[in-house]
Amino acid sequence: MRQRMVRDVMTRGVVTVPVDAPLRDVVTTMADFRVSSVVVVWSDGSVAGVSAVMDILTAFERAMLEKATAEDIMTPHIEGVNPTATLDEAARIMGKKRIHRLFVLSERVGGGTRAIGTLSSTDVIKELARSMRTSNVVPP
Repeated sequence: MRQRMVRDVMTRGVVTVPVDAPLRDVVTTMADFRVSSVVVVWSDGSVAGVSAVMDILTAFERAMLEKATAEDIMTPHIEGVNPTATLDEAARIMGKKRIHRLFVLSERVGGGTRAIGTLSSTDVIKELARSMRTSNVVPP
């Protein structure tokens, strides 16, 4: 598993919404694409943050559903990883931060980052199981 890179296992593509998208558009986008989070992007496509199911539920609790935008409810920091990082590196980040998903980020010409995929803890576990089956050795 050590030699495998994130780009070999990641799910390519992400669902995005613009920062000024009304919350109702964020909700319908998540429902239409059957995802639990969307990447919120600036007008140039660079990452502004992430909006997940819990952000929507918090907005609902605070009665913000009619007036909020994606920017109002997003988490402005996303946990990202480079596509050339190893799966070991990604697994360590997930374990240390106790998270289940990393966004795969690519540097763009002219600055900024762009989300190009996701890597879930399930992706890592599947690859670990594959590696263990083929080598009959438990990784350190």
